[in-house]
Amino acid sequence: MQLFYNKDISSTDAQFTFDKTESRHIVKVLRKKDGDILHITNGKNELFTVKIILANDKRCLVEILNSEAKQKPWNYKLHIAISPTKNNDRLEWFLEKATEIGIDEITPIICSNSERTVLKTDRLEKIVQSAMKQSLKFVLPKLNEPIKFTDFINQEFESDLFIAHCEELDKKSFAKTIKPKTNILILIGPEGDFSPTEIEKALTNKFIPVTLGESRLRTETAGIVAAQTVALINELSS
Repeated sequence: MQLFYNKDISSTDAQFTFDKTESRHIVKVLRKKDGDILHITNGKNELFTVKIILANDKRCLVEILNSEAKQKPWNYKLHIAISPTKNNDRLEWFLEKATEIGIDEITPIICSNSERTVLKTDRLEKIVQSAMKQSLKFVLPKLNEPIKFTDFINQEFESDLFIAHCEELDKKSFAKTIKPKTNILILIGPEGDFSPTEIEKALTNKFIPVTLGESRLRTETAGIVAAQTVALINELSS
């Protein structure tokens, strides 16, 4: 199944019109024509089956044949707050793979040692959307705007809180500490790690210090390991 995404499609609609860019892709690139069936999600756990009734490359019009509420394939909520990498390709790789594995929310956090402080969030949003479609998921992870580390951790969270860092301090195994079917927020630092002050602030705010294993991981790798660990622990418990 080829999956399309549009946040504006609704179960109350009888018809839907794609914008000019998507219409051109459907008609000119994919060579879809009148009567062809498409599948669309709005990223809110809904799947729409539609039929093209006007294959116009500037205004592709479809009739909605069916809408179906889909169940989220994972039974937990995962929020990863991660420092942007200097190489933007690595951050994009993390977003793509984390979306494929299963994640609910991502927040770029600007830390003392962060080598990148400005992000093109529009491009990153497209990466997430593309990964959702490719992996045939129907829930779009929430991608937040970048925020300073201190401002972020001073918020109220309804989650189990963790910080993964490399300092030689007392830390627990992330895999052995997390519980299935729970809300989890984990902080992943920059290549130079969190500063001692940031770690202290996180601990003061009740974040549990954890290790993701024996190896020292790149930022984006640590994010993927965290996402896969949560997915595996929940899978094994089901």
